[in-house]
Amino acid sequence: MELKLSNLEKSFGEKKVLHGISLKVESGSPFGFLGRNGAGKTTSIRIIMGVLLADSGEVTIDGKPIDRSKTRIGYLPEERGLYPKKEIMEQLIYFGVLKGMSRREAAESAKSILQRLDMGQYAKSRLETLSKGNQQKIQLAATLVAKPDIVILDEPFSGLDPVNALLLKDIIEELALQGKLVLLSSHQMNYIEELCPEIAILNGGNIVLSGRIRDIKRSYDRRRMVIDTPDPQLVANTIPWRSETSNGQVLVDLPELSDREALLKYLSSISTSVDCVKVFEPTLNDIFIQYTEDQV
Repeated sequence: MELKLSNLEKSFGEKKVLHGISLKVESGSPFGFLGRNGAGKTTSIRIIMGVLLADSGEVTIDGKPIDRSKTRIGYLPEERGLYPKKEIMEQLIYFGVLKGMSRREAAESAKSILQRLDMGQYAKSRLETLSKGNQQKIQLAATLVAKPDIVILDEPFSGLDPVNALLLKDIIEELALQGKLVLLSSHQMNYIEELCPEIAILNGGNIVLSGRIRDIKRSYDRRRMVIDTPDPQLVANTIPWRSETSNGQVLVDLPELSDREALLKYLSSISTSVDCVKVFEPTLNDIFIQYTEDQV
C-alpha cells in the first residue's frame, strides 16, 4: 500500500499552516513523521483522516483518491480521548462498531488485542482505575480494534515504562510486517531511530528533510572520527590531528578521508588501549534540532 500526499495546502484564516507538502509513505516498515509543536503534523494527519479538508492538493492510496469508507484508519492521538468511568471492553466494542464491525467481531478483536497487550485481566475494569501507562495501552487497543489498514500513532510511548515500551515496539513492527501502513510521530527520537528506516521532518508547514535515516546520516562529513578508549584525555592530548573529548570519547577531525589509515596506524602504536574507532554520525535528535531550531 502506498499513501501519497501531493502539494497539500491549508490555511486557517490568514495563517497558512501547510505550504504545499508532498510525501510518500509505503507499507512494510514504520515511517517517522516528525516536527516541533505547531509544525503542521496534526493538520496533515487530520487531512489524511478526512477530519479536515485541504485547501488544495490531494491524498491518494495506490494512486487513487483515498476512499475512507473502504480504507480503515486507526489514530492514536497525543491527547487521549477514552471514557474514564466506562468499562474497558464495552468501550473497545463501541469503537469497533463505529468503524463498521459487528458487535461480535468487535468483541473478538478487543479480546485478542487486550491479550496481546497483557491487559486481558482489565477487560471489565473502568479506565480510571488503571495507571497512566496502562491507560495508554488501552488507548492503543482502541486504535487497533477495528483492524485498520493505516495506523497513525502520535506520541505512542508517552507514559510507558521500558518494559511496556518494548512491547509497543514489537507490536508496531508486527503491524508493519502484516502489511499495515504505519505512520509514527514522536519527540522521543530514540524510538523513531530504532523503528523507522525512513522519516520526514516538517518545519513551518514545509517538508524540510525526508529520506532514509541511514542515507541522511551518511550525507554528513565522514572525516570526523570517534575513538573509544579508557584514557580519552591522553589520546586527545597526543594525537597529531585536531581533536576534542566529548562524553568520554575522542572526536578527531581528519583533513582528508585518506587519513583514516594513518589514524589507525597511529592508534596501534600508542601505549593505551583503544576499544573502537568509527566514523562520527549525528543522532536523529541532532538532525532534528538542526532542521527545526529556526521554527517560530
